[in-house]
Amino acid sequence: MKRRVMRHGLWATLLALSVLAGCATLDEQQRKWVFQPSKQSWWGGASAAEGMQDVWIEFDSQESGEPVRLHGLWLSQPRADAPLLLYLHGARWDVRGSALRMRRMRELGFAVLGIDYRGFGQSTDTLPSESMAYEDARAAWDWLAAQNPGVPRYVFGHSLGSAIAVHLASQVDDERGVLVEGSFTSVPDVVSSFKWGWLPVGPLITQRFDAGARVDKLGSPLLVVHGSQDSLIQPQLGRALYERARDPKRFVLVDGGSHHNTNSIGQAQYREALSELFGLRPAGEDAWLVRAPSPTRAN
Repeated sequence: MKRRVMRHGLWATLLALSVLAGCATLDEQQRKWVFQPSKQSWWGGASAAEGMQDVWIEFDSQESGEPVRLHGLWLSQPRADAPLLLYLHGARWDVRGSALRMRRMRELGFAVLGIDYRGFGQSTDTLPSESMAYEDARAAWDWLAAQNPGVPRYVFGHSLGSAIAVHLASQVDDERGVLVEGSFTSVPDVVSSFKWGWLPVGPLITQRFDAGARVDKLGSPLLVVHGSQDSLIQPQLGRALYERARDPKRFVLVDGGSHHNTNSIGQAQYREALSELFGLRPAGEDAWLVRAPSPTRAN
C-alpha cells in the first residue's frame, strides 16, 4: 500500500516537472504513465485465456492515417442470439489479464469480445493515446455488429476502460446498456484524490478521459459497480460518475471489493443488477429473458 501511494505521488510530481521538457514530451510521458502499455499479462492471465478464440480487427485509422490491426479474445455462447458484450480493459496488462473477468461475464450470459488497444499485446505496436483508444473501441464495436447483425450489444469497461466505454456509448446510438467497474469522472479527479493531489497539475494533463462530462449523454441504462475497499480509484469517484448520469441507472457498492477482485466477489450483485436494470437474466444455458429496447437517446 505504501509503495502504491509513493507511485501515485511520483506520477503527479513527474507530471509537474515534465512541463519543463516541453509539451510534446509532456504528452508522450503521460501516455506512457496512464496506459502503461504492455505485451505481457499478469502471471495467471495467459493460462486463464487458454481456449479463448483469437480474433483480428483491421481498419484504417483516421487518427494516425495508418492501418491498424487489433487483437481480441472471443468467448461465444451456445445460442447465436445471446447478448454481446464488448470488454474494454484498463491499464498495464494485455487483454489476457482480463480473461477471468471475461469468463465471469460469460457466466452471466454474455458472449464476450475483449480487445487490446494499440500498444498492448499483439495489437499494432505504437504508443497509445486517449483518442486512439476511443477509435479502437469504436472499431471493435462496429466489428461486433458486422459479425452478429441484429444481436443486442452492451459495453463493459474496467478502470481506465470505463472512461473508454462511456465515450463509446456517448457516440453511438445502438448500445443496449453500459457497465463500468472501478470507474472515475476524469484522470485529473483521480490524480487529485492521491496524497499529492494538491499539486496544481490538473491543467497540464493531456490524457484527461473525462467520462464525467460525457456520461449524461448516454442513451441506455448505466450500471456502475465499485469495490468498497478500492484504494487505487476511490469509491466516491465511481459514485460521482453515477450521480452525473441520467436515469435509468444503478450504483452497486461491493463490500470488501478491491480494484482487482470486485468482479469476482460481486458476481451475485452483478446478476441481480443485470435483471433489474437491463431486464437480462440467464434462464439456463440456452435461454435468455430480454426486455424491450433501451430508451431513445435524447439529442
